[in-house]
Amino acid sequence: MSDVTRILSAIEQGDQKASEQLLPLVYEELRRLARHKMAQESPDHTLQATALVHEAYIRLVDSDQQQGWDNRGHFFTAAAEAMRRILVENARRKQSVKGGGGLNRVDLRDDDRKTGDADPDLLALDEALSQLQQTDPSAANLIKLRHFAGFTLPEAAEIMGVSLRTAERNWTYARTWLHRKIAQYDSVN
Repeated sequence: MSDVTRILSAIEQGDQKASEQLLPLVYEELRRLARHKMAQESPDHTLQATALVHEAYIRLVDSDQQQGWDNRGHFFTAAAEAMRRILVENARRKQSVKGGGGLNRVDLRDDDRKTGDADPDLLALDEALSQLQQTDPSAANLIKLRHFAGFTLPEAAEIMGVSLRTAERNWTYARTWLHRKIAQYDSVN
């Protein structure tokens, strides 16, 4: 049993000091995942990787809510879900009129903009991912681990306890399914 799994078990049993032991063991891994995810966000994104990690960690070890993690993989799956929810909440807040959603940003210099492929609209992705969760939870969890936590396909397969070949099939299926749903969402909006 790994140290992380042992500490998660202690947290589940109500050990208040166990969460203090957990942070040093998982912090760098969570930071790496958050940095990876934030690098994919648009250049005008105001949330920093450190803030994302801290907010996700607070949600994960909140003493008011009883959490039950089976192992390290389950914990990091929950961390990916927490990061996803934080990013979606941030996107919704920015889209609201109060958050400036009705205004268009004007860049002073076009050459400072990030180039490359942009992520699909986060809200459309969230809606499609919620639908996928209802029909195929395993495929949805794989997307969360890959897209929101930044795990490689072999790492995600290990966390989920499936073979790499199964993860590859699920990845292909889930990406195709999500692209179709997001295209439907975009055509309606």
